[in-house]
Amino acid sequence: MAEMRTEEEQLEAIKRWWKENGTSLIAGAAIAAAGVFGWHTWQDYQAGQAEAASASYQQLLTLSSQDELDDGARQQVESLTSRIVEDHGDSLYADLARLMDARVAVGAGDIDAAASTLQALVAEGERPYLQGVARLRLARLQLAGEDAEAALATLDGDIPEPLNAQRADVRGDAHLALGDREAAREAWQQALSLSEASDQSLYGVQLKLDDLGVEETS
Repeated sequence: MAEMRTEEEQLEAIKRWWKENGTSLIAGAAIAAAGVFGWHTWQDYQAGQAEAASASYQQLLTLSSQDELDDGARQQVESLTSRIVEDHGDSLYADLARLMDARVAVGAGDIDAAASTLQALVAEGERPYLQGVARLRLARLQLAGEDAEAALATLDGDIPEPLNAQRADVRGDAHLALGDREAAREAWQQALSLSEASDQSLYGVQLKLDDLGVEETS
């Protein structure tokens, strides 16, 4: 009887424990299962977003690779770029799309639109290298618009070290546009030194120095 009582007591204890803890146990299991499901769902969602962004960017590349773009094609480029930026703004494709859109705008002669797109990338991008590329292109557009002071201000912003030679090159162009030949010479010589130190090819800089009567540097 003692043994039976012990078994009955054990059964009652199990029942009491289950009554007190069973609900939370089930809830905990459900939460854990939901967490696993949610993680896999999130991964699937992220993969789907990446595929969608890639597909849109491929459309943009195909469209912009045409020799000539009419107004309809240009509008498609703008629409695709807007879609990529809105739906995948934190992706690499969004930054690349903006660079592509700016290039197409320049080809169409719409310098203001190109500058606006590049300024947005500089302000909102999350990839320093591409932001630096955008700064360089924006500075060149400002020079083309005869605003060398704005170009110099743009070049004073953050630009990654691998782009320093190109920055010095454009800075020399800006100084020359302002009539400061000595500052232009110094900037171009710096561009050559930086390009040689990093084993980068920087074409045209020596010709600019030659035009100023500066002997070739080594």
